[in-house]
Amino acid sequence: MIRFEGVTKRYPGADRPAVAGLDLTVAEGTTCALIGPSGCGKSTTLRMVNRLVEPDGGRVLVGGRDVAETDPTSLRRGIGYVLQGVGLFPHRSVGQNVATVPGLLGWKRAAIAERVDAMLDLVGLDPTRYRDRRPAELSGGQRQRVGVARALAADPAILLMDEPFGAVDPVARDRLQEEIGAILRSLRKTVILVTHDLGEAMRMGDTVALMRDGCLAQAGPPERLLAAPADGFVENFLGGTRALRRLERLRVRDLASPEPAAPPLPAIAPEASVREALDRMLATGTTRLAAGSGTLTLDAVRDAARLPDA
Repeated sequence: MIRFEGVTKRYPGADRPAVAGLDLTVAEGTTCALIGPSGCGKSTTLRMVNRLVEPDGGRVLVGGRDVAETDPTSLRRGIGYVLQGVGLFPHRSVGQNVATVPGLLGWKRAAIAERVDAMLDLVGLDPTRYRDRRPAELSGGQRQRVGVARALAADPAILLMDEPFGAVDPVARDRLQEEIGAILRSLRKTVILVTHDLGEAMRMGDTVALMRDGCLAQAGPPERLLAAPADGFVENFLGGTRALRRLERLRVRDLASPEPAAPPLPAIAPEASVREALDRMLATGTTRLAAGSGTLTLDAVRDAARLPDA
């Protein structure tokens, strides 16, 4: 668990704190997406967890212990860190990049080699094809996968992700968000994700924390923010497509009826988002889609799009 207790940070010469009296808890095994306008303090908040930035007031606790009482080097080796642009060592192979932290921790060579291959396989990169390549030989999405594999290599309980998909093209970004999000949920990692992409925050965050001028405007499950914005700022930031945002959070399998689809209906994968299903319906002019062994109807999508009462 990560807890911020009255945390404040002011940079020299600034007219206001970058972070002001922040109280926020990230439950163990969950992902908290920090989002807000540029300069709202979200990256500063993330960097105080691994002491890349030191708070001026308050406490940051990891597992109940104040990080200020922990040696920065040992602290950082126990926290995975993924940032925009990945930051891979260009002169080292993919395998050597992934092996960085296990090597620093003194793992045996055989254990490191086994872990490298396991992590590459986990993020969808065939070790036999990619282990010996250099970062320059990879696409942006592939480099980002390697960055995640490197961050997870020593099996840290905590993962910090600072705009991790910002440099990836939109098509690859959507796929990475889905796949990496599923991996992190399956591994039960405690994650803080900084992003400017509202869709990414809603898609990956178990909790979304919206910041404004260094303060917390509202935090809670995405559905809660969509259904009950705390004030006009939150409502305006979420925009006028809150119902569609809700559909991004839902999977087709959650709404499909067990009734077999009568051919020849257009098909949608059960794992697809309900928003994708709506796009498919609009594109094909149908009100029903075949979803695996069941059927998804437009009425079910309409019902799901209705925001719950606050």
